[in-house]
Amino acid sequence: MTLPNTTGIIITEFVIGGLDAVQRPLVIGVVMLIVYVLVVIANLANIYFIIMDKRLHQPMYLFICNLAVVDMIYCTSACPTMIGILIAGYKTIPYVPCIIQMFVFHLASAMEMFAISVMAFDRLVAIGNPLRYQSILTNVRCVLLTVALWMVGFAIMSVLPATVIPLPFCNSTLKYMFCDYAAVIRASCVDPNPFFNGLSILSTFIILGTFGFICLTYIKIIIVVIKMSSVSDKKKVFNTCVSHLIVIVCYYVPVLVLVVITRIGLVLTLEERHGLLLGSMLGPSLVNPFIYCFRTKEIRNKLFRIVSKVEP
Repeated sequence: MTLPNTTGIIITEFVIGGLDAVQRPLVIGVVMLIVYVLVVIANLANIYFIIMDKRLHQPMYLFICNLAVVDMIYCTSACPTMIGILIAGYKTIPYVPCIIQMFVFHLASAMEMFAISVMAFDRLVAIGNPLRYQSILTNVRCVLLTVALWMVGFAIMSVLPATVIPLPFCNSTLKYMFCDYAAVIRASCVDPNPFFNGLSILSTFIILGTFGFICLTYIKIIIVVIKMSSVSDKKKVFNTCVSHLIVIVCYYVPVLVLVVITRIGLVLTLEERHGLLLGSMLGPSLVNPFIYCFRTKEIRNKLFRIVSKVEP
C-alpha cells in the first residue's frame, strides 16, 4: 500500500475520546472495575488450584491455565485504561504505551481463539482416543504446543505495530475506547481503508480458521458419540464438552457479529461497536473461570474443601 508524502505532527501522547459521550461514567467505571477485579481473582484462583494440586497436572488443566492467562492479559490490555478514563478522567496515554497496548490487545484476542481451539483438540483426543489420550497428549507436548501457539500469535500480530510505527500522524485524539489498531490508524495522515482491509482479512482468516477447526472437531466428536452404545458414556461426553461449548458461544458470538457481519453490510453505531467489543473481552474472561471451576469436578471439589476449612 502506498503512503502519501506527508510529515504529519510529532505525537508524544494520544487523547482517548471514545468514552466522552458515556453517561454516568463514574458508575460504569466502578462496575467495570468490579468486573475486572473479579476476572483477575477468578482466573488467578483457577491457576492456583491447578498448580498446587499435582493431580491436576494433566493436559486439560494445562490448557485451562493457558486460557486463564490469556483472559487476564486480554482484559488487562485495555480495562485499566478505560477504568482510568471513566473514574479518574485520565484520558491521555503516551505514544509507546499506546502501541504496546494495541499489540497486546490484538495478540490476546488471537490467543483467545487459539486457546479455545487447542482445548477443542484436547477434547477430541480424549473422546476419540481415550485409551491413547495420555500417550498422545503428554504434559510436555501440551506445553510445547502452547508455546508454539504463542510464537505464532506473536509473529502474526507483530504485523500491526510494524505497519503503524512508520506512519505520520495528523491527529492526537483517538475515536475509540483505547488504543486498538483501528483507533490508531484513524489518527494517522493516511487513507485508513487499505489498512482496515488488511486487518479485516487477517481477522477473518484467524476467526473463521479457528471457528472452522472447532466445528470440524465437534463434528468428529458427534460422529464418535453416535457410535457409542452406552447412554451413560454419551452423558459423560456431553458433561465433558458442555463447559467448552459455553466458552465458544460466549466468545465467538460477539466476535462474529463485530468482525464478520459488519463486513457484509451491517452498519453498527459506535456505541454498539463498543458494546460488542467489551462483551467479547469481559464476558468470556469472567465466565470462563467460573465455568471451569464449578463444572470441573476436581477443581470444584478442591474449592469446596478450601471453603469447608475456612468455615468455623
